[in-house]
Amino acid sequence: MDSYNDSDAIRTSDTNSVLTNTFFRMFLGLLASAITAFYAYYSGLYIDVIMNGYYTILAVVELVVVILFSFLFKKLSPTAVTILYFAYAFLNGFTLSVIFAAFEMTSITYAFLGSAALFGILAFLGYKTDKDISQWGNILLVALFIGIVLTFVNLFIGSSMLDVVLDWAILFLFFGLTVYDMNKIKAMQEMGFCEDEKLYVYGAMELYLDFINIFLRILSLFGKRRN
Repeated sequence: MDSYNDSDAIRTSDTNSVLTNTFFRMFLGLLASAITAFYAYYSGLYIDVIMNGYYTILAVVELVVVILFSFLFKKLSPTAVTILYFAYAFLNGFTLSVIFAAFEMTSITYAFLGSAALFGILAFLGYKTDKDISQWGNILLVALFIGIVLTFVNLFIGSSMLDVVLDWAILFLFFGLTVYDMNKIKAMQEMGFCEDEKLYVYGAMELYLDFINIFLRILSLFGKRRN
């Protein structure tokens, strides 16, 4: 396993308690995104976001928040990382609002429920496995980077076939990331990564990103678009 030892960490919770608190914060993040997306869509704010070019700006800001979260996590206070997490969740809600304009509500609902079921199974596998899967990290990171680059390139190419291939590839990539991240969170708690409050938020962010990406890929592949 990777080394997560931190001699200054404050660890008072067992693994089950850490996971319970992590999933609770993940749920709050998803709820924040859902409420923001609903508001942006039904208020018509999403139209301003698209027409005025704010969508790209939001995407860049989201990327900056994730980078700050990742690289400054150990140095920031629990309050600061919590603020960054929920800031990302609210920002992502605005970018997600466009799916209500693109897809029928029934498809969105089914995609969400299907994603939740798959995510639950994968998270359970990640929690239960006793195998050392730490070596997955670099492989998955490289694969994710390649997927992002190809997605960006396809914005200019506009290949529908490549879109489908990338959707399937990235979907299975995040299946692997869900198993890996869940196992990593457990390992972090057991080995000592940071104080519990920060670990809750770290885990919530990782799993939130996994779930959202699984949901979006399933919706893209199987969702019924509005006419």
